[in-house]
Parts: sequence; structure tokens; C-alpha cells
Amino acid sequence: MIAHLRGKLTEKFGNSLILDVNGVGYEMLVPTPDFEAAELDSEQKFFTYHAVRENSEELYGFSSLAAKKIFELLISVQGIGPKAAISILSLAEAEEVRNAIANADAAFIAKASGVGKKSAERVIVDLRDKVGIPSHYGATEAKFLTAEKRADEALDALIALGFPLKEATAALEKVDPSLPVEERVKLALKN
Repeated sequence: MIAHLRGKLTEKFGNSLILDVNGVGYEMLVPTPDFEAAELDSEQKFFTYHAVRENSEELYGFSSLAAKKIFELLISVQGIGPKAAISILSLAEAEEVRNAIANADAAFIAKASGVGKKSAERVIVDLRDKVGIPSHYGATEAKFLTAEKRADEALDALIALGFPLKEATAALEKVDPSLPVEERVKLALKN
């Protein structure tokens, strides 16, 4: 299993990126927010999911560990494959998608290409209790967050330490988001 890759971003096309890692080019399908933020000829790190099927192998890339965990939760839902999960994560940043699921916003999830109303409702039913509490309430808008809010490094750190997404989210809920990442992680671990 390929857990993550770090290398130079050499090509962008469609929603795919090619990352050169020591002379080997890895093609990854990524969500739209990650694709738009990726800069050619820059050093990048992507958390990956390697999907192996009878007749194909595909690599999916994510700029944050939290996005990868949401992707893994999405593909655990019956009827949601990797491409539908990428489509859902392409609606907005991973935190907004997680928040939409936590708020039971099936209409937002159904906006994804290839995801119908029934599939969106199944995502909500299967995952609502697994993604943690909402960070804000109300309908989710399809938008991309500013660079400062793109990835929650404290959430990624807690997930890397072995916390499930739901518990990591709950622990950070009580911590001031304006604090430095290290301080947020320390305070979340104390909770």
C-alpha cells in the first residue's frame, strides 16, 4: 500500500496530477480543491489511496490526511466507489464535505457528479455518526476555503496519532482555532 508520496509536481490535466518521485512519475486523481491549489514545479506531498481492481489500478491523492480519511469513509458506503467519492470531495474542501455529512445535508452531497439523491441519503445515514459533530450548522455552500483554512493541520496530526476522525474532530471542537497548530494538538490531547 502506498500511504503518501512526496515529489515534484510535473503535470496537471483533467483532475489528475503527475508527481515525480525520484524519477518515477505517479499519476493521481485528486479532488478539485487539491487540483486547483497544486502548483507546477513545486515540491508537494500527497496522502494516497491505491485502488486495485481486477482490471485496473488507480491512485487517488489528497493534500490532507483528513481528506483521505473522509474518502475512505465514503467508499465504505454501498454504491459509492472511488470516483464518486472524489466527486463528492470535489464539491468543496474536505472540512466542508465532512460538515455537510454531519449536518445531514443530502442535497449538498447529491450535487456531486454521479451521485443521486438515494446515494446521498445513504452517505448521510451510514456516515453521520462517524464524521464527528458539525463545525457549523445550516446548509453547506459549494465553495473553496481560503488558503489559511484549507487543511487543518491539527486535525491531520491527531489522525496521524491514531485518533478516529470523529474523536479528533470532537477534541478540536473545544480548542481555539486561532492558536498555533502545536498548541491546538496539545490542548486537544488533554481533552
